[in-house]
Amino acid sequence: MNEEDKNKNRITITIFGQQYKIIGKASSNYMRMVAGYVDEKMKDIAEANPRLDTIKIAVLSAVNIADEYLRLKQEYDELLKLIEEDEG
Repeated sequence: MNEEDKNKNRITITIFGQQYKIIGKASSNYMRMVAGYVDEKMKDIAEANPRLDTIKIAVLSAVNIADEYLRLKQEYDELLKLIEEDEG
């Protein structure tokens, strides 16, 4: 095991009833929080659309999460622009 591998956390998480082993530099708590968020999104979509299969639920969850991210990024960029204008 090299030095970089020693600095990574390894955990097992459950998303939508499936277990996954994940490895990352983030804290175990953070990785669990991310997994919990994805699990919650998938459950919400499955509940609203009970006839969808797991793949479609996963894709719709990814689309919803990407939409949230892009909206927040746009707001963040707009705020940075306002701050730069105030400082300039």
